This record gives sequence, structure tokens and C-alpha cells, in this order.
Amino acid sequence: MSSAEPRRAGFVAILGAPNVGKSSLLNRLVGAKVSIVTPKAQTTRRRIIGITIRGPAQLCFIDTPGIFAAAGGLERAMVEAAWKAASDADLAILVLDAKRGLDARARAVIEGLAQVRIPVLLAINKIDLVKPPALLPLTAAANALRPFEETFYVSAETGEGIEELLDSLARRVPEGPWLYPEDQLSDLSNRATAAEITREKIFLQLRQEVPYATTVETDQWVESPDGSEVRIDQTIYVEKPSQKAIVIGKGGSRLKAIGEAARKDLEAQLGQRVHLFLFVKVREDWREDAERWREMGLEPKRR
Repeated sequence: MSSAEPRRAGFVAILGAPNVGKSSLLNRLVGAKVSIVTPKAQTTRRRIIGITIRGPAQLCFIDTPGIFAAAGGLERAMVEAAWKAASDADLAILVLDAKRGLDARARAVIEGLAQVRIPVLLAINKIDLVKPPALLPLTAAANALRPFEETFYVSAETGEGIEELLDSLARRVPEGPWLYPEDQLSDLSNRATAAEITREKIFLQLRQEVPYATTVETDQWVESPDGSEVRIDQTIYVEKPSQKAIVIGKGGSRLKAIGEAARKDLEAQLGQRVHLFLFVKVREDWREDAERWREMGLEPKRR
């Protein structure tokens, strides 16, 4: 694209079932880590916008929670956030897991796309995990359920197919001024980013249900006068005293490991020395407390 071309800008919603690689794909498209990634499903809770420039186009990707049959209040709010992102965006990408194929969850998401009135592209992710002959039947089956504007074979892990996807999106977003400063990579504040990084480490350190019963809030952010250091105080909330004991670990060992891993990531991202202080408190049934998930930017609304 030449610099003489008019500027373009638009929002691109990234949709899909849980654990198909949406956040990894967002990070690869942006070229930086703006969304946390873990092997566990339903890690993403809030809507996160990652921003990149492609020629004269500014692409604003909306990372959304995975779409699934939600049960509790927080889960319903997460799914509603995903569908709302699609209704607010200019384009959407449906991400399918090449290895998992068209399972029940993938089919349910495609059925839900019947209510989406914007162009939708198909990105078959994790192609590095399958043999190429398996891709064409999956493409045909997905397009038989709902015709897509284009289909792309990508790997968020290796970067294969990413350039072609970016080029297509840059051509498709509408003409208009850029929506964010040129050097901005995400819409999240430093406080929110720090809370997400700590939550990622909790998901990586703990097993089974405990990570899903935790949320992290940044309580204090104090920078040194010269900006070289920052003190960050955070509270990890759990739902039960037994979960608090698990998060802290024997002699505080688990909490220390979580804090150390989060601190290293924060220092790399902020370019500052970080003094991170973590506290663990019980907030019973916070997942059913609308005020808590509204603080994450989640607001359920019936479709």
C-alpha cells in the first residue's frame, strides 16, 4: 500500500469457542502481548482491544471471551460481551481450531453468527498441528454452515498466514481517520494490564477450579519521582477460605511464585523496576455479583 492511499480504520471482532487461540492470534496480529494466554479455556474475561498499523490502515482488534453455553452470571456476561463486540465491529474473524474441527461448540458459534450483520472472515488456526489435506474438508464444512467472505489458514504460534490475513483486513476496514494514537497498542490502562498479568500467572500456577474463582484488582500504583520504579499493590479475591489457602500455599510459597512471575512480566512490559505486593482476600460469590464483573467492563444484555 502506498502512503498516498487514504487512511482507513476499523474494529475487527475476534470470535470463537473457548481455547481456539483467539488471544494468541490477537497478540500475533498486533505484534505484541496485549492479551494474556494460558492453556486453560475461558481465560479471557474482559473485552480487550489490540491495535496495529498496516499501511494506511489502523486495525483495532477486539479480543473477546470464548462463546459457550454459559451458566452463572459472570459466564453469561462474558458471552454477551463477545456478541456485543460483533455488533459493534466493522468486521469479524471466526477462529476455528484446525485440530478440533467442527465440534459442537464451533457449530453453536457459527449458528449464532446468523445474527451478525457484518462481514465475517474465517481463520482456521493451529495449522501447524495438522496435516494440510485435513484443511480443505474443514473449510468446505464450515462454509456449508455459513458462507464466509474469505478463509485463511493461520498459526498464531508460528506466524504462518498472518501477513495475508492482515492485508485482507486492511483493505476491508472503512476509510476514515485513525481511532487511536499511532504508538498505542491496547486500550487497557496500566492498572488493568497489571491485574491481567497477575491473573495469568494464577491460571498458570493453579489447577482445576481455583483459577476461575479468582479475580485481581490493582489497588495502588505509585511511581518514583524519576519514573524508574513503581510500587504496585494488588488484591487477589477468591470465593472461599479454602481457596485462599491454596493461592497462598505453604508458608506463602505459591503466592511468592505468582508474584515473582508477574513482576518479571511487568518489568519487561513497563520498562521499570517493579515492586509488587500481593494480598489475598475472600469475597464470597463474587462471580454472581454484578458490580464485580461490571468493573471488568462486562454488562449482560439479552440478544
